[in-house]
Amino acid sequence: MNQIALAGCTATPLANYLKALGVLRLLATRQPETRGFWRDDRFVLSTPLAEQGVADFFLEHYAPTPIMAPWNGGSGFYVKDNKSALQSIKDSGSERFAAYRQALSAAEEVMAGLPRDASPKGDEKVRLLSMVRGMIPDAALDWFDASVVLAGDTAQYPPLLGTGGNDGRLDFTNNFMQRLTEVLPLGAEPATTAACDWLSTALFATAAPNLVKKAIGQFSPSQAGGPNASTGFESEGAMNPWDFVLMVEGALLFAAAAARRNAAGPSGVLSYPFTVRAVFAGAGNVGEGDTARGEIWMPLWQKPASCPEVRALLTEGRVALGKKPARDALDFVRAVHHLGGYRGVRSFQRFGILKRNGDAHFATPLMRVNVDDEHAPGLLDGLDRNEWLDRFRQFARGDDTPKRFLTLRRQLEDRLFDLSSRDPTPAEMQSLLVLLGEIQHALARSSRAREAVAPIPRLSGRWVTAADDGSVEFRIARALAGLRGVGDVALPLRAQLFPVQRTLDRWMTPEADEAVRIHVGGGGRLTELMANWLNRRLWLMEKLGMQDKPLSSPAGAMAEDVTAFLQDPRMDARILALLTGLSLCDIPQDAQRGAGEGRLPAAFGLMKLALTPDRDLRSLGHLSEGEHAPPPAGLLAVLMAGNPGNRAVALAWRRLRASGLTPHLGGTLPTLAGIDSTRAAAALLIPLRWAATATLARSLLEEPEARTSTASTTD
Repeated sequence: MNQIALAGCTATPLANYLKALGVLRLLATRQPETRGFWRDDRFVLSTPLAEQGVADFFLEHYAPTPIMAPWNGGSGFYVKDNKSALQSIKDSGSERFAAYRQALSAAEEVMAGLPRDASPKGDEKVRLLSMVRGMIPDAALDWFDASVVLAGDTAQYPPLLGTGGNDGRLDFTNNFMQRLTEVLPLGAEPATTAACDWLSTALFATAAPNLVKKAIGQFSPSQAGGPNASTGFESEGAMNPWDFVLMVEGALLFAAAAARRNAAGPSGVLSYPFTVRAVFAGAGNVGEGDTARGEIWMPLWQKPASCPEVRALLTEGRVALGKKPARDALDFVRAVHHLGGYRGVRSFQRFGILKRNGDAHFATPLMRVNVDDEHAPGLLDGLDRNEWLDRFRQFARGDDTPKRFLTLRRQLEDRLFDLSSRDPTPAEMQSLLVLLGEIQHALARSSRAREAVAPIPRLSGRWVTAADDGSVEFRIARALAGLRGVGDVALPLRAQLFPVQRTLDRWMTPEADEAVRIHVGGGGRLTELMANWLNRRLWLMEKLGMQDKPLSSPAGAMAEDVTAFLQDPRMDARILALLTGLSLCDIPQDAQRGAGEGRLPAAFGLMKLALTPDRDLRSLGHLSEGEHAPPPAGLLAVLMAGNPGNRAVALAWRRLRASGLTPHLGGTLPTLAGIDSTRAAAALLIPLRWAATATLARSLLEEPEARTSTASTTD
């Protein structure tokens, strides 16, 4: 078998991709053992033929597929149409056109007696399509099924071939017949020199002879002509006739089908190989103002495949994301990575069928998507729970949706599109979480949005692990995001950040039957917010009947982290941005539990111990079972008032002593020298790692009697 690289059949533009399929499809009619595959962006034939043998097949033996569209104006069947090519084929005596002549005659029979002044519209067009489908010979069915789908009493048109074989005023079928008459002899004479040269250019990218100044349509934007299409201000369209012929022949490998599965209507929905609704995510060269018929994702396979195998790939090329079919480009890119190397396909070339000049469309190459078997998909699937992602995207693309939601949707789609094909870096994951926090805030502020879209579903701890960059800001934000209630009484921080229910991913409503209000709204600086959240949590401790301070978290900060927070307000903006996104996640238990090497200021340490949950104090031996250390009354109010006379520290010291937790301070009460009192109040909300709490207790509290007694007995 010879391996012949077809330099003229490349993955882009779409015309060249379809041309490669056309070569394989047509050669297989004479040499069924022929195979094809993609290598270095070129299509490679594995065939018994040599290069000249391939060229000779097309010049001497190729019999064109009957391609016609009697339902379209401009197709050659109507009064004002150009009929020269259609008539030339009907008058031809060449055996190569026998099937074509038969199909044209069948179409004429169907149209006998019908008005020819203009093509039919609406129901009349559907009736004509049904009649044509029922009477044309089998040789013409591939074209019909590639360009039209009859579903019940409606007709639908796959975007690959425009609207039933035309794009704007350009009818593909009449142009196909015209190009055939330029490259194939209509009688017994041999092919012209120009036809031979054009074929060599089409297959092997040899130097191009004079091209034909005709339109190629949506398939090759650079050849379409028009403004800015070349070095001048405007150019005429120019094309190689063989390119058009082979391109249309290749499109016949795509067979549409009316799929009723997962469709709401009785007639089914259009299902077309690797074709989805357009989404402009991941494509920086298009924007929200662009109009698109859809997107086509052309598979590039690396192992030799026969024509029946390629046909099967394209016919069955309808990927699914979970149990639902991929409906748009974002679904598609996520789905193919779930599938890994789909039937040996290692990459896809993505094309958007975008409206450009008037009613004309261009198949614009958008990007190449490689499939990575080693990438572990599924991290982003958490957004699919309860159909949240679909509902948000649908709401955010509505005509009367506020612009901020359109912007947020585009940003989210771009991030998800990019990250669906690879494992994100911590910085990328943090950026996505920050964006989700912004979306949650935007939804919360709009009553209309809350009616249409539920809160973002709870995201798994894998999101947190993937976002961890080891920074101080991240550790603090993670510790805060993990704040919870006590026992069976839930009090997640997200319920304070957003108007959501404490136990369900639902917006707070009067029907939620909450005894007290958790979310109080408001904005402002991080330190003020944190102090208010802390004050509210201590108030809710009593109102919700909690037996301990709701200040625990599965993740904690180290002493040096809190010290840095007390000294450096520059980290506030990043902590707040991270916190909103992390609050949407289930915070996993700290993988690292070391205390760290830092020390907290003694004055702050006393206040922190006075607010340490009883559970932690019991585990350290400072409280016995059944004993409690209530939070110091008025401590936060004094701090927020500026800590006059160091009263906040004194309140903490007295509360500790009253609870049997005796500080050892050397006779002098420490002060918050150099520490802003509001920042100190905010920092009291930050949960510490258990080991950091233990170190703090050892440094500021006398050894508990229980531990001393146990140690003496052991000695």
